[in-house]
Amino acid sequence: MNTRKLGKTGYEVSEIGLGTWQLGESFGALNDETAAEILKTARSADVNFWDTADVYGGGQSERRIGSFRDKKGVFVATKLGRNGEIFPNKTGYNKKNIKESLAGSIKRLGVETLDLAQLHTIPTDVLRDGEVFTIMDDLRDAGMMRNWGASVENVEEALLALRADGCTTLQIIFNLLRQDYITEVFPTAQKRNVGIIVRLPLASGLLSGKWTKDTKFAATDHRNFNANGERFNIGETFAGLKFETGVALVDQLKQMIPAGIPLSQFALRWILDQPAVSTIIAGVSRPDQLRANVDATKREPVEPALVEKLTDWYQDKVRPEIRGRI
Repeated sequence: MNTRKLGKTGYEVSEIGLGTWQLGESFGALNDETAAEILKTARSADVNFWDTADVYGGGQSERRIGSFRDKKGVFVATKLGRNGEIFPNKTGYNKKNIKESLAGSIKRLGVETLDLAQLHTIPTDVLRDGEVFTIMDDLRDAGMMRNWGASVENVEEALLALRADGCTTLQIIFNLLRQDYITEVFPTAQKRNVGIIVRLPLASGLLSGKWTKDTKFAATDHRNFNANGERFNIGETFAGLKFETGVALVDQLKQMIPAGIPLSQFALRWILDQPAVSTIIAGVSRPDQLRANVDATKREPVEPALVEKLTDWYQDKVRPEIRGRI
């Protein structure tokens, strides 16, 4: 597995990381045995960057990672700020509440200090105020985490987080269907030596290329209950596209990529070709999906002429269809 520097954290992390939203059963039921097999597969494939959050399954994802024994050399990133009991009605981002949230993650993960704690898509106004950055600095200095970063929903929030000297990583929605960060954010992140963590690289599975407009999802799957932003930010599901629109766009994309390359691996390779990117956290619900993601690192870079074509396609066909703030 190739590794890259995660910004000024100094960590060498695998190009393909592991997103563990699924371990909290946010995409449907996933038993303990399958969860353990996914983590074992990550270890055997040298996937050493695991991303979780306190709200994934009400702490279930963190607990499953915490109970997994073979974590030597693994860097675990968690997130805080979406727990409604600690931060009611998207308020209460004070030192007391943030400290309580971090303490809960430390306990569930079974560690003394968190490797990386990320603000979890907290309100734009809180980022704009900036006091939360000072709090994170203080709690880092107190030993609750070694590094802190921010997971954001759009370009404006990314640029707000990048103002903070203590911010070491930025987690973003970035894929072939969501490209704006290339010009708007990446140059600043590189200048400030902030590691870029890419989430939703396959746009909630759209870029697997396996679905039709008639595909249905379980009632417990966010691709059902948040398809139009009913429960949380619309960009977190299908990159903000209507499902039927996304399927049609992916059908166009299939006609542009080289024959013989699975669309999912092409989509991951395109992301890895961005020098600002440190790691990609692709969530999986089966071990074989993780192995397929890792295989993307072995693919050749995308040809420059095709990169340009994909940029034009995004600007002309995709971007006008995205709902919500980009």
